[in-house]
Amino acid sequence: MQSEVTIDGRQVNYIDEGAGNPVLLLHGWNSPAENYRLIINHLSARYRVLAPDFPGCGSSEEPESPWESSDYVNFVVKFVAAMGMENPILIGHSNGGRTIIKLAANPPPNFTFSKIILIDAAGIKRKHGAGYYIKVYSYKLAKRIFPCLAEKMRNKTGSEDYKTATPIMRQTMVRLLNEDMTSILHKIKAPTLIIWGDLDTATPLSDGQLMEKLIPDAGLVILRGTGHFSFAQAWPQCSRVLDAFI
Repeated sequence: MQSEVTIDGRQVNYIDEGAGNPVLLLHGWNSPAENYRLIINHLSARYRVLAPDFPGCGSSEEPESPWESSDYVNFVVKFVAAMGMENPILIGHSNGGRTIIKLAANPPPNFTFSKIILIDAAGIKRKHGAGYYIKVYSYKLAKRIFPCLAEKMRNKTGSEDYKTATPIMRQTMVRLLNEDMTSILHKIKAPTLIIWGDLDTATPLSDGQLMEKLIPDAGLVILRGTGHFSFAQAWPQCSRVLDAFI
C-alpha cells in the first residue's frame, strides 16, 4: 500500500504492507521502493515491511540541497520513528546498503535493529586508473573555461544515472561516490547477511568479499551469473537465503 508521510517538511512516499516484526527495506540509487516487489511481497506474508522512497527518488520530494550519507541516515532514523518501528531488520540494496552501513556503524542513541542484510551494497570507493583522472580533470578544466564543451563531455562520458539526475541529485551522487566506508565496517556488530552477484559491475564482488572480511559477524552468499540486481536475477535462491537468515 502506497502512503505518504511528512519528514522535515518534505512529502515522502512509502510502502507499508504486512504485519508482524518490522522489516525496513531501503532501495538503491534511482530505483524506487516499488521496484523491490519481489522482496516486499515475499516478506510481507509474515512481517511488516516498510519501504520508503528516498527524497529525490520515486514519488518523494527532492532535498533542497545535495545530501551526504549522513543525511540519508538522519532521514532513516526519522522515518523509523514516524512509523513507530522498533528493532527492525534492515535490508539495503546498493545505496540503501551504503546507508545501512553508515547507520549500523554508529547508531544513534535508542535506535536498535536486530539483523542486517546487504544486497550488492555500495560504500567502498572505487579505485581508478590514470585514464579516469585525466577525464575528470579535463572535464573540470573545460567546465571552467568552455562550459559548452564540458556539457558535451558530460553527456558523452557520464553514467546514465548521472545524466538523468537533477543538478541537486547529481551533486548528491558525487558526494556519495567519494565516500569510502571501509574504515567503519568493523564497527557493525549486528548479524549481517551479504548477498552479491558475481557479475556485478556497479559494485564488484570484491566489495562484498571485503565487507564479509571486515564486518565481525557476517556471511557472504554469492549468486552466480547475476549482476547488480542479483536478488531479482536469482530470486528463487535469494528468497531461500533470506528466509533462512531471517
